Amino acid sequence: MTKPETRKAAARFVIRHLFIPSSFVIRASAFIALIAASSLFAEAPLAPPDADWHQDAPGVRHKITLQDLPAPYATKSTSNSPREVRRPAGAELRVPAGFKVEQYASGFSYPRYLLTAPNGDIFVTESNENSVKVLRDTNGDGKPDLTETFANSGMNKPFGIAFYPPGAEPEFLYVANTNGIVRFPYRNGDTKARGPAEKLSAELSGGGLLRGGGHWTRDIAFSRAGKKMYVSIGSLSNASDNAAEADRARIFEFNPDGTGQNVFAWGIRNAVGIKFRPGTNDLWMSTNERDELGEDLVPDYISSVQRGGFYGWPWFYLGNHQDPRHKDKHPELASKVLVPDVLVQSHSATLNLCFYDGAQFPAEYKGDIFAAFHGSWNRERRTGYKIVRVPFDKATGKARGDYEDFVTGFVTPEGNVWGRPVGITVAKDGSLLFSEDANKTIWRVSYGK
Repeated sequence: MTKPETRKAAARFVIRHLFIPSSFVIRASAFIALIAASSLFAEAPLAPPDADWHQDAPGVRHKITLQDLPAPYATKSTSNSPREVRRPAGAELRVPAGFKVEQYASGFSYPRYLLTAPNGDIFVTESNENSVKVLRDTNGDGKPDLTETFANSGMNKPFGIAFYPPGAEPEFLYVANTNGIVRFPYRNGDTKARGPAEKLSAELSGGGLLRGGGHWTRDIAFSRAGKKMYVSIGSLSNASDNAAEADRARIFEFNPDGTGQNVFAWGIRNAVGIKFRPGTNDLWMSTNERDELGEDLVPDYISSVQRGGFYGWPWFYLGNHQDPRHKDKHPELASKVLVPDVLVQSHSATLNLCFYDGAQFPAEYKGDIFAAFHGSWNRERRTGYKIVRVPFDKATGKARGDYEDFVTGFVTPEGNVWGRPVGITVAKDGSLLFSEDANKTIWRVSYGK
């Protein structure tokens, strides 16, 4: 199907399937008309900067710029947690033309992080059970028929996991607990850990740097050559700057054994996901920004991470925009605040991300980012609950600055939610897998089959 045909299909989906409250009819209708007319142009139209789930459909583009930012408190802040429900009968997820989405696995307690092993096994962290599971497809039908518990001791709210050393023959599986890093001996094909959890250095596993409380997830990644380890830790609070925030809201750099602590980047409220761009030493992050400044402040973001970079939290955001709760504090830092590469609809709850390095999807997807949006709990007009694609300019190798909906449909016409994406990984066959923790399932997106 051509790109114009894809855009027309997206328009038809919006017309047929989206529930539009009367207050949004005019704006939504105009937006639908833009989608339908976009076959005349090279790209699909942009959703409005204050869009919500009603505008979501595969192929719909979003681009938030600094010029779109409202003033703090322009709108009220709302506590609006979604009502999570079972998947309704007949509810189907939507993907771009040529793609197929199907349930991959179910029956989990709390599936969060996903990781593909060199041999193709899929590792899943069950954070609430303090366990890591292994899924294996033994007959090649695209679904796992073997599930084993790799480890269920020595962990405390595990989230991020990574193999070490990077490459085809890892020797350990590292696990990022909420209060430290442990590693299990591993060889390709293992479905059970070869030994007990080994705690890394005291500063990591003694409740020092990675102490609990507040944002509890920790992600972990290794540099291309495996010489350095990177660990993200979110803030304790929403936007405080008291002593309890020391060594929080940062990405740390360590030696692989947990020694040699260094602050790699700071002022990052909650980098839930960190990943290296394949073939490079470019670290990227997906970050949840602060709350209580309004419906459309502050945008979450997906961005490359600069060594020594300061990203503003808690005093500033997105450049030298000062948080009014910290008026006149640290003026010397205002000019140092970095602006992230891709701004994301506020309160989307951007969780994990991965780079598409498979061979199954069309060539235009190669090297792009896929990210899981868990969805808002603090926005009157809900947003998120989807998988998005972050396109890269193939000529420059840089993110274009926009993102587009890839998998949508987790919100019912009544506004209830039956899926909240969390983890995401590229399977060995090039398909895309993602977990969601509302109905505790894992989904698979494939192309051309």
